[in-house]
This record gives sequence, structure tokens and C-alpha cells, in this order.
Amino acid sequence: MALAVVLTGVALFVAVRYPDSGLVKVGQDEPLPPVGPEGEHHAVARASSLVWPFVVLSALPLAVRRRYPLTVFAVVMGATLVMVDDATWMNVVTCVIGAYSALVHSRHRTRATAGLVLAAVLAGAAFRKTEPVLPGWSSPAVVLLVTGVLASLIRFWQQQWAASRDRYQQLQRDQEDSTRRAVADERARIAAELHDVVTHNVSVMVIQAGAARKVMDAAPDRSKAALLAVEAGGRAAMAELRHVMGLLAAPDHESPDGLEPQPGLGQLDALVERVRAAGTPVRVAVSLPPDPLPPGVDLAAYRVVQEALTNTIKHAPGAEASVTIVSREDSLEIEVKDTGGARDALPVDGNGRGLIGLRERLAVYDGELTAGPTLTGGFRIKARVPRRTA
Repeated sequence: MALAVVLTGVALFVAVRYPDSGLVKVGQDEPLPPVGPEGEHHAVARASSLVWPFVVLSALPLAVRRRYPLTVFAVVMGATLVMVDDATWMNVVTCVIGAYSALVHSRHRTRATAGLVLAAVLAGAAFRKTEPVLPGWSSPAVVLLVTGVLASLIRFWQQQWAASRDRYQQLQRDQEDSTRRAVADERARIAAELHDVVTHNVSVMVIQAGAARKVMDAAPDRSKAALLAVEAGGRAAMAELRHVMGLLAAPDHESPDGLEPQPGLGQLDALVERVRAAGTPVRVAVSLPPDPLPPGVDLAAYRVVQEALTNTIKHAPGAEASVTIVSREDSLEIEVKDTGGARDALPVDGNGRGLIGLRERLAVYDGELTAGPTLTGGFRIKARVPRRTA
């Protein structure tokens, strides 16, 4: 707005004070007669009465050049062509600004380009008998065409910059989404790991503590053994918790010092002994491949047995359990089942989080897990996990 007002004021001043500046007739060799006070008065009157409306139209509409670029350019160019005999260098400047705005700000690129070419042709025809004070290559038609080229380059650069900015923002959004998904996946993994670590040992501790309470007065020796089992279970739980917390605190790709490795089928005997100490008989039949299992597969198989035996302790007190692990050609098959709890045992509510976590864990290795009651009233968990991770 301010630019348009300033340009309008300058254009009026130039038209009134210097009406013959800028563009002169080609071949006009005779000097113009001097203008005295009376002649100057007549020049001012002529400019004021005839020229100034078109001078205003050639500059003031630039105030809305960003909102109506094509219309503004048409008005400015039309006013300049109408007063072709009285046009000054200021009118050329306003036409250049209008042409630039039309190409840069208009949403109709084709119309703006066609309008600019038409304006250059009309300017070339209207000013064919005039030349500017500057060299001939700076005629209005050439100036408009050069302005169009420069404006097109600027618009192209602006579009490229906007596209690059949009791509960068999209990459930022994608990265934030990936980070959120990674955090959610990591939280789920930590929750599953903590569930597997804590549930088994705490369940054994609860069973042993209950047994110690019942025989504390009648059989102190059995109570002492049960309390020792509670202590052992607590130590085992703390050791695995320290391991999980250590993995979270350690830098990436580094193993925390002083922590035991993740459990695997090599610790199956210790797991079974803790379950037996809790009062659940367990039969084990294991046939492992000669080659070591990948760490992830080994841990997943261990967690399947651990979760199944934990469920037996919690939901089927008094039942007998059996663990069968068979190595096939390309997979490891695990089956854990029990005979069902005593009829007078109190039911224990569960949220099924353990089995959900097992399915998610096995899905990482394209494994499968099925769980359900048996025909004899017990419960069976069967899993298959490929022996190779790649």
C-alpha cells in the first residue's frame, strides 16, 4: 500500500513538473521552446486536467497487486497505453512492477504469461515512434519481456523452495511418527519383558509363602524350606530385573558390565526346580539341536515354558505339568500342558497379558502360539518357532 502511494505521488510530480521527460519522439531534432511562467502554468493545467487520472490509474492500483495481480497489471498497462504521448519513465516503472506481480503472485500462470506477451506487443506498437532516454534495448517492450523472464525465474525458485520446505516438514513428521512408533514398540517390549521376569518368580514366592504360613506351627522345618525358596525366588527376580534395567540404561550395542546374560533353555533345569519347589510336579522331555540356537529364539523358547508353568502355578494349583521340546528340521516345537487344578482350588483371575506378550514375541521370529483347554480338563500351550532368524 505504501509503495503504491509513493509511486503515485512521484508519477504525478514527474508528469506535472517534467512532462517531456523519459520518452521522446524519434527524429525530434529541434529543441523544444523554453517554457516560461505562463507556459509552465498551461503545462501544469494540461497535466492536471487530462493526464493525472491516467497517471493515478497507472500507479495507485498497485496497492492491491498481490490480491488481484492480473487485474492490476491490466489496469496499469491500459492507463499507460492510453497516455502514450505523455508517458514518462515512472509509468514504465509501474508497468514493470505490475508485470512482476502478475507473474509471481497470480494463480493463473498461463494467463499471466499470455497477458505479459500481449502487453509487450502492445507496448512495442504504441511506443514504436519513441525511445527512452536510456539505450534503445531498454524500450518498454523489451523491459517488459525481461521482467517476465526474471519474474518467472523468481517464481520457479519460490516454488522449489516451498516444495523443499514441504518435503523437509514431511520428513520431520515421518521421523516423529517413526519415533513415536518406536517408543510405543519399546514400551510394549519392556512391559512384556518385565511381565515375564516378575510374574513367574512372584507367583512362586506367593505359593511358597502361603505354604510356609500354613505349616509354620506344625512343621517348622518345612516352613523354613519354603521361606528359603521364597528368598531364592526373590533373588532370581531381582537378578533378572537388574538385567532388564541394565539393558535399558546401557548405551546402544553395549552390554552392561556385571550383568548376567538373558536366560535361555540352558537355564531350563533351574526354572523347573523352582516350579517343583513350589509344589507342582513337572516332567521334562527335551530334544535340542546340536547347533546353538540364536539368542532371540533361545530366549523366546524359555519364556514360553516360563509363562506356561507360571500359569499352571497360578491357575491350576495341585496339577501336574509336562514340558516337551522337540527340534524339527527347521523349527523348534514346544508343548507345555497340565492336568488341571484341584476342584476345591480358588480361581485366580488373569488378564491374559502373558499369552499376548508371548504371541508378540514369537511373531518377531515368524513363530506361532496356540493355547486352550484339553479334553481331560487341563490346559495346553503349544508353540512353534523357526530355528533360524534369517
